[in-house]
Amino acid sequence: MNSSSALSRRGALLGLGRGAALACGAFAGSFAWAQGAPTLAEVPPATGAASAAFSADDLAHAAVLRDRALGDGLAWRLVESLCTEIGPRPAGSEADARAVAWALGQARGLGFDRAWADPVPLRVWQRGPGSAELTAPHRRRLVMVALGNSAATPPEGLEAEVVVYPDLAALRADDSGRARGRIVFIDQKMERTQDGSGYGAAVPARVRGPVEAARKGAVALVLRSIGTDRDRVAHTGAMSVDPSVPPLPAAALSAPDADVLARLHAAGQPLRLRLVVQAVAGVEALTHNVIAEVRGSELPEEVVLLGAHLDSWDVGQGALDDGAGVAIVMAAAQQIVQLARRPRRTVRVVLFGNEENGFDGARDYGTRYAGVRHQLIGESDFGAGRVWRLRSRVGPQALPAFAAMATLLAPLGVQAGDNQGNPGPDAAVLMRRHRWPAVELSQDGTHYFDVHHTDNDTLDRIDPVALRQNVACWAAVAWLAAQSRVAFA
Repeated sequence: MNSSSALSRRGALLGLGRGAALACGAFAGSFAWAQGAPTLAEVPPATGAASAAFSADDLAHAAVLRDRALGDGLAWRLVESLCTEIGPRPAGSEADARAVAWALGQARGLGFDRAWADPVPLRVWQRGPGSAELTAPHRRRLVMVALGNSAATPPEGLEAEVVVYPDLAALRADDSGRARGRIVFIDQKMERTQDGSGYGAAVPARVRGPVEAARKGAVALVLRSIGTDRDRVAHTGAMSVDPSVPPLPAAALSAPDADVLARLHAAGQPLRLRLVVQAVAGVEALTHNVIAEVRGSELPEEVVLLGAHLDSWDVGQGALDDGAGVAIVMAAAQQIVQLARRPRRTVRVVLFGNEENGFDGARDYGTRYAGVRHQLIGESDFGAGRVWRLRSRVGPQALPAFAAMATLLAPLGVQAGDNQGNPGPDAAVLMRRHRWPAVELSQDGTHYFDVHHTDNDTLDRIDPVALRQNVACWAAVAWLAAQSRVAFA
């Protein structure tokens, strides 16, 4: 597939993370049976349907898995190893290849029944050097990072006047022509929220802003970083590309530097900016989905999928996004391995390739395994904050089973949610395309966007206690989903 169509496809899929889904309505109407359903708290877990789903022994074993995981340090050891031995791992890079080998080695050493890697060919965007400098009303270096899929400037850079918009909506509504020949600056702020909805409201400025600026005749775009920190660090992330307009050089500025531009603009000062972005798009490359299984004893052909993504951006260490998720789901499945009692269905860990800039791994997985019955899919890709809520996206006959799961997780501080769950970005692609039942274990994202897609996404930001609580939740849910005598679709 050519790079422009791949990037256009990425634009259609961008925003499928937990918060962004709230903004673009990506999941509205995905399943008719999910509409108008009661919350899990309103479903009595001790009904006949729940009894039909789980035996008392199933629930007792899930409680053992839950409690054992709270005292197990495997997830921390895994993410520590990934961050230290591999570090940032953009899809298709040499570090990505090492991460695939690392994941296969870890899975085999942890006793999974089998582990393999499915190749995923793709075209990637590669970052080069970049810089931003305010040249008027005075000279000042700005902290910036190019957005994924940004076009390159000339080697010497480009310089132009800056035109300021408070948000993406204002840029879209402007028919004055004042952006033509200028650098657009979108000064849209992100709100801090627990559930990531603040990201959903703000991220379209990054995703769609460059396309809108190109349509207005701009020569480049800069924006306030989509993040909640006040550090002088910039947040990268993907932008979409529309084949109908040429891609622009585009970059994010740190919040303090965006503040400088905003204050100068408010004071009526004319702004000029010099921007340098070196980058190459459409490079042929190869990544992999890494898959490891605990084979089912009675229904091995049916799958409970625990997902995360192995790739990361090229900044930071990829610790919270998504090294933590990789460690959580591997450690959760390994809890089932350790107790040496076979689940009825296969529990499959899938570490997707290139979530960050294309969802190539998710799409490849869906194509390869479209004929496999998936009892449940979910993904850990929202850092390492404590799980605070259980949400489902399943058929009504499965709601009592999820109410029973919520009861089991309540001692961990987990609330019962509704049946409108978002299972995570890669899993959401699969849910929407294949109508596979899904689960969301909502993590506390209050501080996640302080470091998201930045140099500060490092191991020290992870709380080992919260990490273990995540593993406990996933282990219990995976076991019960695999054991259920009720189909979730």
